[in-house]
Amino acid sequence: MAKPRKPKPEDPKPAHSGAVVRHQKLCLSIDTNLRRIYGYTELEIEVPDIGIVGLHAENLGIESVLVDGEPTDFEYYPRNQSSDIEKRWVSAVSSPSSAADVAAAAYVTALETELIPNLLINCCNKMQIEQINTEPNGVQSSAEVKQNVKSVRVNYWVEKMETGIHFEDNVVHTDNQIRRARCWFPCIDDNNQRCCFDLEFTVAHNLVAVSNGSLLYQVLSKYEPPCKTYVYRLDVPVTAQWISLAVGPFEILPDQHNGLISHMCLPPNLPKLRHTVEFFHNAFSEYEQYLDAKFPFGSYNQVFLSPEMAISSSTVGASLCILTSQVLFDEKVIDQTIDTCIKLAFALSRQWFGVYITPEAPNDEWLLDGLAGFLTDLFIKKFLGNNEARYRRYKANCAVCKADDSGATALSSSFACKDLYGTHSIGLLGKIRSWKSVAILQMLEKQMGPDFFKKILQAIICRAQSTTCPVRSLSTKEFRHFANKIGNLERPFLKEFFPRWVGLYGCPVLRMGFSYNKRKNIIELAVLRECTATIDSSVSVLNANPDSENRDGDIGWPGVMTVRVYELDGMSDHPDLPMAGDAWQLLEIACHSKLAARRYQKPKKGSKPDGSDDNGDLPTVDMRSSVDSPLLWIRADPEMEYLAEIHFNQPVQMWINQLEKDEDVVAQAQAITALESLPELSFSVLKALNNFLTDSKAFWRVRIEAALALASTSSEETDMAGLQHLVKFYKSRRFDTDIGLPKPNDFSDFPEYFVLEAIPHAVATIRAADRKSPREAVEFILQLLKYNDNNENPYSDVFWLAALVQSVGELEFGQQSIYFLSSLLKRIDRLLQFDRLMPSYNGILTISCIRTLTQIALKLSGFIHLDHVFELIKPFRDSKTIWQVRIEASRALLDLEHHCNGINAALLLFIKYIEEEPSLRGQVKLGVHAMRLCQIQGGSVSGEDIKATTLVALLHLLESRIAFNNVFLRHYLFCILQVLAGRSPTLYGVPKEKLPCMGNVEICNEQKNNFGAPVNEIRPPQPQPQPPMENPSHSNHSHDNLAIPEASKEVDTVSNSHDRKTAVVKIRVKQSATSSKAEEADNGTAERSEGGERSEGRRNHDADRGATSSVSVDAPQRNSAEAVSISNQNIEEVNSFHDHGSRITASIGSAKIASEGDNFGKELQCTADSGNASVHHQPDDPSSPSIIQDNYIDAEAKKYASLQTPSISRDDGPPFQEKEKEKKKKSKKKKKDKEKKRKGEEHKGERNDPEYLEKKRLKKEKKYKEKEMARILGEVKAASGELKSKKEETTSLTQMGDNKQEADNMNSSEPPKVVTSKLETRTEPTQPTSAPKFRIKIKSKPLSKS
Repeated sequence: MAKPRKPKPEDPKPAHSGAVVRHQKLCLSIDTNLRRIYGYTELEIEVPDIGIVGLHAENLGIESVLVDGEPTDFEYYPRNQSSDIEKRWVSAVSSPSSAADVAAAAYVTALETELIPNLLINCCNKMQIEQINTEPNGVQSSAEVKQNVKSVRVNYWVEKMETGIHFEDNVVHTDNQIRRARCWFPCIDDNNQRCCFDLEFTVAHNLVAVSNGSLLYQVLSKYEPPCKTYVYRLDVPVTAQWISLAVGPFEILPDQHNGLISHMCLPPNLPKLRHTVEFFHNAFSEYEQYLDAKFPFGSYNQVFLSPEMAISSSTVGASLCILTSQVLFDEKVIDQTIDTCIKLAFALSRQWFGVYITPEAPNDEWLLDGLAGFLTDLFIKKFLGNNEARYRRYKANCAVCKADDSGATALSSSFACKDLYGTHSIGLLGKIRSWKSVAILQMLEKQMGPDFFKKILQAIICRAQSTTCPVRSLSTKEFRHFANKIGNLERPFLKEFFPRWVGLYGCPVLRMGFSYNKRKNIIELAVLRECTATIDSSVSVLNANPDSENRDGDIGWPGVMTVRVYELDGMSDHPDLPMAGDAWQLLEIACHSKLAARRYQKPKKGSKPDGSDDNGDLPTVDMRSSVDSPLLWIRADPEMEYLAEIHFNQPVQMWINQLEKDEDVVAQAQAITALESLPELSFSVLKALNNFLTDSKAFWRVRIEAALALASTSSEETDMAGLQHLVKFYKSRRFDTDIGLPKPNDFSDFPEYFVLEAIPHAVATIRAADRKSPREAVEFILQLLKYNDNNENPYSDVFWLAALVQSVGELEFGQQSIYFLSSLLKRIDRLLQFDRLMPSYNGILTISCIRTLTQIALKLSGFIHLDHVFELIKPFRDSKTIWQVRIEASRALLDLEHHCNGINAALLLFIKYIEEEPSLRGQVKLGVHAMRLCQIQGGSVSGEDIKATTLVALLHLLESRIAFNNVFLRHYLFCILQVLAGRSPTLYGVPKEKLPCMGNVEICNEQKNNFGAPVNEIRPPQPQPQPPMENPSHSNHSHDNLAIPEASKEVDTVSNSHDRKTAVVKIRVKQSATSSKAEEADNGTAERSEGGERSEGRRNHDADRGATSSVSVDAPQRNSAEAVSISNQNIEEVNSFHDHGSRITASIGSAKIASEGDNFGKELQCTADSGNASVHHQPDDPSSPSIIQDNYIDAEAKKYASLQTPSISRDDGPPFQEKEKEKKKKSKKKKKDKEKKRKGEEHKGERNDPEYLEKKRLKKEKKYKEKEMARILGEVKAASGELKSKKEETTSLTQMGDNKQEADNMNSSEPPKVVTSKLETRTEPTQPTSAPKFRIKIKSKPLSKS
């Protein structure tokens, strides 16, 4: 069998269009007063042999297109919204589950549609087209049509500045959302296309235009009004996604330490900007020093805009980063410092890994994301301290271990990366994947050493900056090669490491305990290894050996884990714990200290076994164990060499020793977590936690954990000792001992400030026996609010007050503390009024007051009217308020609505707020909050909790312009509908082949097929199955990028409901060689999306017969007893003809809802196969029991065939009955002959042979199929005859549509009619042709009752 031709190695063309952009120039004029953007883009394109170039363009008005300076034909299909969205979904959506199915279909369809170019440009002249079409046998000669480079110029203007680029007063800026660069300039918006750019932007003379690359020069025009043109050049090839622009009256602040860096902001924020970026040159030089290379771009610019303008806190572009001004801070703000430094450092690291070094494939994005995070961790370690870096990594690893339980977190899996169209980087799962990527790279660094890992990164950058043959892409396979060659890691280890950690999901869970053997002086360590996820599916992916000794399918992890033992004589490491093999393991670790054995003495009479007498205090058992052994404490994986969840059991005194004596912040945090979870707390535990809290030398973040642990351990059983310790500690630091009141604020000691700021929150979480806050806790917080004094403090107390206010919301008021509520509310109201007159930093104080008032209202909803709280918070949603306050007010109102009226009312209010919210970032925050409310609801929401109209409204919002403009909001809307159905909020795992049938959005009502013949070779990148319904204009491009010449604009279609079962009909037609040759010149192809992959497989399998394609139609279900309503959606069906033949597959679903006495169902399969094979009957072929001639092939269907659906009666006439009798006679004769053969003497010795019995069984099945064929054949013949007689009625029937058919079915009580399809083909009468003959296979498959 002939194999498919492989592409040439030297051909770097993408699979979707064959076009390669070598260079692109973008020239735009921007008028901020008239809000207009117009200009042109000029692309130097390597045009494929087909001569057609496909670009992406949305929200643009295309004025003209020129190729090498001459006007050319083009086709532009902008994205339009269907007006009958709600009407289509009313019947399909009846429950949250069905709404989730429809949402998945709509979301996947929209994402796949975005992959397809919608601006098609003819880059070949008429002579070239004639050469292509006049080639003999329709085959194009590669020698005649040579590859060439064209200059394509597109003159356009931006119609809608809704996404991609935005106007805000006199500021213009872009956002780098996924696949939204096309919304402000035509391009090939694909991650595989990278080129250099020349950028020119003409703006008003008082504005500054900041873009990518190096600023070459500025030109000031002499015209009125005066304008200024900024000319940039980007010499590094990047994708269109990284092209950014910011225009506004910016203040420019050159960096004092590095001339390549410039910081820009609006004039009011210049003082904050000056203070914020003082550290930035340190991160810039640190990255250059570590990578041993200069910054890859000619300059680096940071632009800070107001938060209302941006869609996220940072938008990364090539040599440019657009951030929100809310990350800026002055010298008075403390809390924002660390977060801003890390955010700016990460944005800079993305310039190296992500923009300059790009992933080779979607499955390699994890590597670049992880390397950027790795660089950021280096900055944190050097400039914020090693404790900060280790603590952050420890918390990130804990979060990954909890969330890494499904395939959505597999880093290099096609199902979790490429098939999700970039949505895997959105939301919480995106953060989990990023943290996991960094953790895996740090594991590799631990394995090979920091110096070797550093050399690997330097080699990657050096290879990219090579002047001879630069390589700026990086794949997982290449990085694995570097780890072997440069990192000196062995291949067997890497062969296990990357598939297990990168290709699969799940982290190890280790449950460990030990026993000290005094006689042998050894530690007997028992270990049980588990996984955070079920390994069954992972094993199948990894193709593990089924004969392995691993228990419960656990395939383990490569390498060994280190156990660190702290003894009286010192510390020792034991890398003895294998991470693979048996899940249960018992290790023996030798102790190096014998001090305990030497000091052990036999107890005297009258004394305790531990040597104490009756008069002394009774020591605990844990203290005795420390005397009886030389062990102080034990740690597993102390250097975090593994991304693992470890549960270690050791005596309480050993945990206390670890907390007090181990200087590692991770060991301290682990000890606090273990002590907090003890079922019984002793005085020594509380004392150890309190001592750690008061230790000013300890890391402040761990001290906060100790404070929270004291709060959680405070109870009536411990006489509220934790509360007393917390209050005593706070008063010792902040109270005046003489008057007993708080001192004026003094925040000069930053670590102490952070610890004291967390104390009110810890106190507010303490509960008494009645689950209410103790009176002392309420009085303490009221006292802090009442006597707060910040007059002499040089630092702002806004975050301090916000923490106090939020602690009020965490209180639970009982009978003893309810009297303090009025005083607390007065203080909160006072702060609200004060913040309204003098707004705080980013509205932090108002936000905390709104949040606290909402929490109190929800807790006391039985005693107060929530309507009053609603009216109190509602004014903060005014458009004049700042963005953060407006969104917090909307969240609070959603919480109140959810508490009062349920999830249905909350979602309706959410939809209203989304439509009213002007900022994209605000919409995203509301979407996240609405998803959280749905998750609080828990499980699958019943139909009683949420109405179908609300689900339809959410679906309408999912396909609206609002969702298209905001890809993050669209993703959260999809997640909301999935959570309502009790599913995971991710696109991972959505079975595309089972998506419901639904209509797609319209792209264009009329197509201009001026050059449709050459377009049929354009293919989308790696086509995926799509929902089957397409309109004529969309199907030509969304699945195969195919424009069919003279395609009919109205095609009759029928669809079935998404949750109904259908029977399948396949027709196989074999045409003669002459007829197939007549069609070889017509090379139009239109593949159905749902069967695209299967048809590709058939083309490879049937290479001898020629190329194939498939199309299918799903017909509505019918019931013999009752009528079923049919959906009003339309499907476009276009058949295809390739060079050597064609296979046409028509699926006509005719499943039925069976009544009590009618439980049968039929499956009719036919396949139309045209090729150069003979059309003569082959009597030996058992799969073709009958032959039917079709002599009425329509002569008008020359280049395509359309499927239409007339209704045909099932009544069998006399001619059909006679033919049926003849057919039965022939079949009986054939059966007798076969029976004689079966009973022959030659088979007597084979009747006990298994092969003979299998053949016998197959013959019986074939016999049964022939009987079923005889029963159904009459119906098929009747349909064929009726089709010929009603040939003239087809046009009128197809124009009537499905509405009349549905109405007739609903009002008719007659038996259902068979719905078939008319297959129209057109052959060119070059020579006499024989009529094609049909081979019919009929299968019967009973359908279960619906």
